[in-house]
Amino acid sequence: MRALSIFLSLACVFSIFTASKALSSTEPLVIGIDADLSAVAVEGGIAITRGVELAVDEINAAGGILGRQIKVIAKDHRGNPARGVYNIEQFSQTPNLLAVVGGVHTPVVLAEVDPIHEKNILMLVPWAAGTPIIDNGHSPNNIFRVSVRDAEAASVLINHVKYMGLSNIALVLERTGWGRSNLESLTQAASNNDIDITATHWINWQQKDFSEDIAAIKSAKAEAIILVTNVPEGVVVLDEMAKQGIASLPVVSHWGVASGQFASLLAKPIANYNVSVLQTFHFNHQKNTKAKSLLEAYYNKYGLVDATAIGGVTGLAHAYDLTHLIAAAAAKADSIEVDALRAALESLQNVQGAVKHYTAPFSEDRHDALWAKDYFMTTFNEKGHLVTTGVQ
Repeated sequence: MRALSIFLSLACVFSIFTASKALSSTEPLVIGIDADLSAVAVEGGIAITRGVELAVDEINAAGGILGRQIKVIAKDHRGNPARGVYNIEQFSQTPNLLAVVGGVHTPVVLAEVDPIHEKNILMLVPWAAGTPIIDNGHSPNNIFRVSVRDAEAASVLINHVKYMGLSNIALVLERTGWGRSNLESLTQAASNNDIDITATHWINWQQKDFSEDIAAIKSAKAEAIILVTNVPEGVVVLDEMAKQGIASLPVVSHWGVASGQFASLLAKPIANYNVSVLQTFHFNHQKNTKAKSLLEAYYNKYGLVDATAIGGVTGLAHAYDLTHLIAAAAAKADSIEVDALRAALESLQNVQGAVKHYTAPFSEDRHDALWAKDYFMTTFNEKGHLVTTGVQ
């Protein structure tokens, strides 16, 4: 009887295990979102979320991934690196996790790099430009990016200064890992193009006074400012420029100011300023079929709006493309295991995205899908919306 009891117990355990395994193979797969949904770049976080949601809608309508539907779970890192690390820990315990889509703030993603690899989960980055996010020293590397890369952005920003016929500039950088990443790449790009950096000025998150720095820039007779900040600090800089009578000084900005209602927060109308902003996507610039279907899906899900008024549009398009890329990788690998997905992402070919046609988006030693040739400059129209300029 004792042997029979043990046999029945083992059979029961095996039955439960088998049922659990069968259930897990039919449960929805999870794409996690780890973004700023309540702090200084809410618009960027919302854009990332919507990009994922729109891609997931399309993928689910086509049958899902390997016959399984996808659900989206969003967590708010609030622009706080510690919170981001906590979110990664939570996602690592989530059953059926496919990947985490994370971003907006480079400092947050940099803090998550080691936990991502320790937990062996995939991270897809649609908005965070710090070069070390991808050049992180991990092999294999679990982070893939469709976004700006600071080392590439620097050459585009400096070339725009050169295009305007200017030769000496001041740098205004946020005092974070993102700012430091840009200091290195901008210094190198300026040196390569005979552009003189008169001085580098740092601004802290939530800093309210920038008067001494603007006075110094004015005194040094810098011909332009290259700005690397998010919206709140960018507003502080430009408002102070207006106060000191140099609102017309050209400001060549990284894409941080595109993550919120920048123009509407300025003390003076945007028309008083000369601001150009780095971008990788605009519905008036990319007119491929995938971009058109993305815009139509956006209208259908979130309501009709002027395409130029869609906030954080780069994050929208990048997240949309990344979600489709991970789906294509799963189909190629016929698996959702991390190692198989990583290998498939590194060998994908000929995928049409909204941002561009990805001939080979990634390789084993190249996890950035966008490069300088994919970037262009935009400016603000009278409504405060970014519009293309035709200047690369």
